[in-house]
Amino acid sequence: MPKANEKNQYMGAGRAGGRKGRPGAKPQHAGRTLKRILSYMGKYKIHFIFVLVFMLISTGASVAGTYFLKPIINDYIVPLIGRQAPDLSGLSGMLILLAVIYATGALSGFVYQRIVIIISTNTLDRVRRELFSKMQTLPIRYFDTHTHGELMSRYTNDVDTLRQFLSQSLVQFVSSTVSVVSVFVMMLVLSPALTGITVFMLLIMLFIINRLGRKSKAFFIKQQSALGAANGYIEEMIEGQKVVKVFSHEEVSKAEFSRLNDELFTSAKGANTFASMLMPIMGNLSYVQYALTAMVGGMMAVGGVAGMDIGTLASFLQYTRSFSMPITQVSQQFNFVLQALAGAERIFTMIDEPEENDEGTITLAHVQKAQDGTLVETDKRTGIWAWKDNSKSPVEYVELKGDVRFENVTFGYEEDKTVLKNLSLYAKPGQKIAFVGSTGAGKTTITNLINRFYDVQEGRILYDGIDVQQIKKHDLRRSLSMVLQDTHLFTGTVSDNIRYGNLKATDEKIRHAAKLANADSFIRHLPDGYDTMITGDGANLSQGQRQLLAIARAALADPPVLILDEATSSIDTRTELLIEKGMDQLMMGRTVFVIAHRLSTVRNAKAIIVLENGEIIERGNHEALVEEKGKYYQLYTGAFELS
Repeated sequence: MPKANEKNQYMGAGRAGGRKGRPGAKPQHAGRTLKRILSYMGKYKIHFIFVLVFMLISTGASVAGTYFLKPIINDYIVPLIGRQAPDLSGLSGMLILLAVIYATGALSGFVYQRIVIIISTNTLDRVRRELFSKMQTLPIRYFDTHTHGELMSRYTNDVDTLRQFLSQSLVQFVSSTVSVVSVFVMMLVLSPALTGITVFMLLIMLFIINRLGRKSKAFFIKQQSALGAANGYIEEMIEGQKVVKVFSHEEVSKAEFSRLNDELFTSAKGANTFASMLMPIMGNLSYVQYALTAMVGGMMAVGGVAGMDIGTLASFLQYTRSFSMPITQVSQQFNFVLQALAGAERIFTMIDEPEENDEGTITLAHVQKAQDGTLVETDKRTGIWAWKDNSKSPVEYVELKGDVRFENVTFGYEEDKTVLKNLSLYAKPGQKIAFVGSTGAGKTTITNLINRFYDVQEGRILYDGIDVQQIKKHDLRRSLSMVLQDTHLFTGTVSDNIRYGNLKATDEKIRHAAKLANADSFIRHLPDGYDTMITGDGANLSQGQRQLLAIARAALADPPVLILDEATSSIDTRTELLIEKGMDQLMMGRTVFVIAHRLSTVRNAKAIIVLENGEIIERGNHEALVEEKGKYYQLYTGAFELS
């Protein structure tokens, strides 16, 4: 990754420019987002048919059970009132039938809810897999312009809101819609006049939902954005807690967190205030509707209006509750729908990010040399590599020797800020090339371009005479191995972390690589040796030990080209001397690029390149540069120090 001055200007503009479609940007296509969510569930069409069938049975049972109140009251209860010895056999039969109807509805509801859980769980599994797979294809630039916490928020908060939407809100909406339509039809059948009261109250409810929903939506969008920013800051503070304490910035950190937390509080309060208002308002309006219906219906029944009696009124009042309850439930889920759409849009924004551009066609292959000197491809790891040009017939092989050349390369992380200026250099096979210069001179940028973490804007980079843009990135990076100043270790054993350089390596090869990097001694003194568990990015190891493991990992990869970016910066001078022989063995026969502030580590380089402001100001070996008495001489003698 680019360092300090090489990246700081880029980072600022990158964050500002990268906000489009990211947290904080208002979703412009809620309908499109919803349609896309449903498309993920498209493979479960058969499941949805069963969900719909059982949902209709459940709703039908509820509607039918309510309608049965009319004949039960009119035909069985009212005639029995006042009798000395009423015959309850008919009423008992009707009640048993009513119980069977409701039991059928309850069982159907249980079945379709179980199917919905299967659909939602599998859909979320697919979303997570697609999100993670997409992350593996994104360019380094994307991770340079997004905080880790912000990205983690996609996997946690946003996916969780989507889970709640799929498992609860969506099925609640569909179920409520079916229920409202069914109940409305039955209400019309029982009493069109009383239905008019219900429609009037429904229009009032929808008006309130629309007004409050608009206000709530804006706050929910801000809430998701503020949540991602707060998570990102917390993640950074956890990683940098030692730095915070060293500089006594606890109060500054608390103040910044308070600011972010206040933003989250304000947006969350606004969102939940308006969303929470819906439930009580809808509930109270439903009570008003019930009271109005009971009053008017009672007057109609007492007045002898045709078609209105006690049984009809009882059924209609129950339908009134059944009609308003789904609307109240939908309003209660409304805030979750808004959160889910905002979260889903953030997820889809990441999934839709442009993938790392790779138009290369040339791949890397293991080869062996025939007696006539021709290269023959093999599945075995022979130690000889070749570039395989599949576009030619017959297929051409060019032996990988490690000849790297920059020809008039100009590059900047931003278009208006150039880091490398018309730079040309070469590294012949087996040469050790060292880069020295002040921070921001462009040293790390050169290695980033070799790896194609970024592509050049002008000029070209040749690898064994092949433009690197013609080589597939995966194969290009297989031919390189990097040891960075900031070492990252994974959760697992010491062996697992070294084996990351070659997943097929045996334990014997792992130990050999560790000895080569002079890491074997300290590993054997660990509690469980090579089986010692590493957690928290190697928190139980010193920085120097972590870097030794990174060197061992690179040694195990056995690459033709090696890049050492401040690889020994965290190793004490004594240890550095001890591993010098091992490093020399590791670098033997390889093209090596070394970035170092310690000039003692580059004295034996074939060529030392001194960079300043993205340009080469000196080139030569140690003795020649000292004789020139230029910038390198000043650095070496201490007349000028690297910054």
